[in-house]
Amino acid sequence: MPASFDHPHILAGQGSLGLEVLDQVPDVDAIIVPTGGGGLLAGVAAAVKAVNPRVQIISAESERAPGFKAAMKAGRPVFTECHSTLADGLAVSLVGGNAYATAAPLIDRVVSVSEEYIAIAILRLVEMEKAVVEGAGATGLAAVLQGLLPELKGKKVVIPLCGGNIDTTVLGRVLERGLVADKRLLKVWLIVSDRPGSLAQMCKLFSTAGASVKDIYHERAWLKSDMFSVQIQVVLEVRDSEHADEVTKIISENYEDVKFYQ
Repeated sequence: MPASFDHPHILAGQGSLGLEVLDQVPDVDAIIVPTGGGGLLAGVAAAVKAVNPRVQIISAESERAPGFKAAMKAGRPVFTECHSTLADGLAVSLVGGNAYATAAPLIDRVVSVSEEYIAIAILRLVEMEKAVVEGAGATGLAAVLQGLLPELKGKKVVIPLCGGNIDTTVLGRVLERGLVADKRLLKVWLIVSDRPGSLAQMCKLFSTAGASVKDIYHERAWLKSDMFSVQIQVVLEVRDSEHADEVTKIISENYEDVKFYQ
């Protein structure tokens, strides 16, 4: 008895997504399909290639659950160790036999996406599309953002956002990690003089640089330097990676003992 995601009827049903894409975007050049057990990939590939063989079908999976890439390399489904991933809906140790047999001869490429870019993809979808998408559903977009498919530049590409099952608390953490990966949160550790006005001077420097203080923490007891200094850990909000580089340069020019975490 095959797994539910690998039943031929399920594969056929998921293929309807491909037919809808062809109906709505008849001149589509490529479809990037998030892949775990392979059911959606197989259904879409079979339906789309039957109607228009020139459409590229690309599989996108988490690099922490690379089951389909391993199956393609081995020539059959093989057990693959899965690790914790934001795309938990794709974390399948063994791709479906029916799914593999259907998809393998039809798909054009398999790419594996990093956790960092899955987080960025979720962030981009919230900000730009006002769409809350789980990690598995955002994996196709992550593949594009990571630059894994440069050959698709200038082409018409469809990316199904196939899943919104993400816990609210998890979403908050993912968005914050996405901001870090996007270099819009900058963590700074520095030592300043522990005298009146030093903190105000530091914050004024941040303000002048256009950075906003998100979190700040003082540490005196475990500091190994002199008694008249204080270690400060600050999380700054910046506009983008270019602004992060500018802020980093300004802070480095004004403080000698400083470290940055990105």
